Amino acid sequence: MKLIDINVTRVIPAPVERVFDVWIDPKSPGGPWHGAERVILNLVVDGLFYFAVKHEGRRWPHYGRFVRIERPHRVEYTWVSEATKGVESVVEVTFEPRGDQCEVTLCHSGVPDDEMGHKHQEGWTWVLSMLAERFGSGASSPASA
Repeated sequence: MKLIDINVTRVIPAPVERVFDVWIDPKSPGGPWHGAERVILNLVVDGLFYFAVKHEGRRWPHYGRFVRIERPHRVEYTWVSEATKGVESVVEVTFEPRGDQCEVTLCHSGVPDDEMGHKHQEGWTWVLSMLAERFGSGASSPASA
């Protein structure tokens, strides 16, 4: 099976620490875990997570473990879902200061090169849009595959 990397970047109008804290807190609107039907999150290195989201009339479970947590600049975790065909992929999110703003770069590597795999681009772009909305911005940087 051929695998690809998905890359998405967005500038968020908030300090790095605030953006990082929203990203890792399932109770914070704008974060990737917020609004999931169910979330179990053990935010430590080798800690496991599970979350299920409803999309297109279905429940989509996701699983993984945290590989690296470097507040406020980086979080990395494995990612397994039906859309990865059970293959363990890796999500790395970096948070870089850009003046008084934060550039968030997400790289999801090891995603199957098929229709379901490519939908991760759309999904992660939406997640970063929700994060930007949380801080009151619709501005974005171009995303690249």
